[in-house]
Amino acid sequence: MNKIIPFSPPRVDQQMIDEVVDTLRSGWITTGPKTKAFERKLAEYCDVLSVICLNSATAGLELMLRWFDVKEGDEVILPAYTYAATANVVMHCGAKPVLADIGEDFNIDVSLIKSLISSKTKVIMPVDFGGWPCHYNELNRLVSETKGLFVPESSTQKALGRIMLLADAAHSLGAVYNKRKTGTVADATVFSFHAVKNLTTAEGGAIVLNFPAPFKNEEIYRFLNILSLHGQNKDALAKLQKGNWKYDVITAGYKCNMTDMMASLGLVELSRYDTDTLTKRKHICNRYAAALKKKQWAELPIQKNNEKESSYHLFALRIKGIDESTRDKIIESIFEKNVSVNVHFIPLPLLTFYKNKGFRITDYPKAYQFFSCEISLPVFYDLTDEMIDTVLDAVISSVEQHI
Repeated sequence: MNKIIPFSPPRVDQQMIDEVVDTLRSGWITTGPKTKAFERKLAEYCDVLSVICLNSATAGLELMLRWFDVKEGDEVILPAYTYAATANVVMHCGAKPVLADIGEDFNIDVSLIKSLISSKTKVIMPVDFGGWPCHYNELNRLVSETKGLFVPESSTQKALGRIMLLADAAHSLGAVYNKRKTGTVADATVFSFHAVKNLTTAEGGAIVLNFPAPFKNEEIYRFLNILSLHGQNKDALAKLQKGNWKYDVITAGYKCNMTDMMASLGLVELSRYDTDTLTKRKHICNRYAAALKKKQWAELPIQKNNEKESSYHLFALRIKGIDESTRDKIIESIFEKNVSVNVHFIPLPLLTFYKNKGFRITDYPKAYQFFSCEISLPVFYDLTDEMIDTVLDAVISSVEQHI
């Protein structure tokens, strides 16, 4: 096979094209009826009352930090092993990211978090790496047990009375934790619908609201709609109603609403997500695992156990006993065989911006260890069994050439 196998192209088929054309012909392409329908369908899927769709998961994370009044002088705990967006939104708020090392499943090591909590801690932001849910029972127990350390500085913080648990679930739509879907196991959960994600709206994201009483999640939803549209108390759809043109701006908001063009893709993808998309991704990951478990040098990702099931977003293969330089040579060799692979992720302390902020990778040994030997294999809907075999041949021969 001479044509290169890509890493993660989006699925685009006639059903998606037809839905976008239908939106174009409707004359309503910004936030409107299809965005609202997509929000309702996502809420049903996650078994919650309120979901707001936005133009990115990054915007969703930042809106929740802003809603919770996170500001300069505050601290947010997150894993060192994540994409920069998780930490960038904390910086946008003027707050300080406090990094924790990871455990054996790539996710934040909950046992390390308590020692990082201070009177400045306002949020813990775990990341579901590759679609594998974090230890949410332990995280929820931790935020409850540390109420005495929490120092609220706004009415919203006083109402919650503890650290907010904000899940960066960019990878884990459809993952299962203790028989519940992600979206129901944290105070708020943010999904990504970027082009490389399991479910795509080209760009896009959503916030799933799951706050306990006295909060009313429907009220939070209504405020986030305002906050995501310049602080304007009516969106374009509402203003379209006869005589309803007059609006007010009640806060200096942001501009990060989802459009009906994007929601069109999401409606199609969600309608077949469990029965088609996840089934195919699971098949691909199982094929990889069946072949690679025979190799003594292969450390396979956890995809399912009695407590959790992944969304099969990534197949994060680790090669035992190699260093970063050898990993890079293996990747180069795989590409020479016309197979695309990737690395998830470069830990935050290795990135120039965060290195210049004083973070040192030596403080996060597990994050560096996993990064230095990790190779993400292609997982996408149109990956055929023949292509899977080509990927496996390229990976196995390349690894065995260099170890």
